[in-house]
Amino acid sequence: FPSHDIPVVIVPSAATLAPSLRGKNSSVSTFLWFQDGLEEALAFYKSTFRDMKIHNEDRMDGKLFTADFEIHGHAFIGMNMATTGENYFNDSISIMIQVDGQEEVDRIYDSIAKEGEEIACGWIKDKWGVVWQIVPFQLRDWVGHSDPEIQQYAWQALRGMKKIVIDQLHQ
Repeated sequence: FPSHDIPVVIVPSAATLAPSLRGKNSSVSTFLWFQDGLEEALAFYKSTFRDMKIHNEDRMDGKLFTADFEIHGHAFIGMNMATTGENYFNDSISIMIQVDGQEEVDRIYDSIAKEGEEIACGWIKDKWGVVWQIVPFQLRDWVGHSDPEIQQYAWQALRGMKKIVIDQLHQ
């Protein structure tokens, strides 16, 4: 955990939750810590992902502090916390978006690439440092093919790609 002078966000225990929140089913959310770019990131995600919803925004001193949102049904909590400029996102964790067809791969990947950084094999880092992996459902048709030669060709082709191009996964 970073050793900066930052406030600690404390999540209340079940005993202290408001009565309306007790007894709810457990859930999993991805918590993203932004370096003061949450509001801009939310606007970008809303324009990039067709199924992005913002459920709640909390402001502190008039500035967006946290937001609960979802992309294609996956829950996120974003927090604005400007610190020393270090980026706490890294390449070891990515958010995979599985899509149908090359057109959707191109639309999302290219949108992120405009101000992001291409990595490899469908991974791309957005301008805030969040790493995404934009993967067509059709990838499994080739890398999981029953014919070992077709499968090997697809894996080799994938290793040479930044954005996944379905037509280049097979001969």
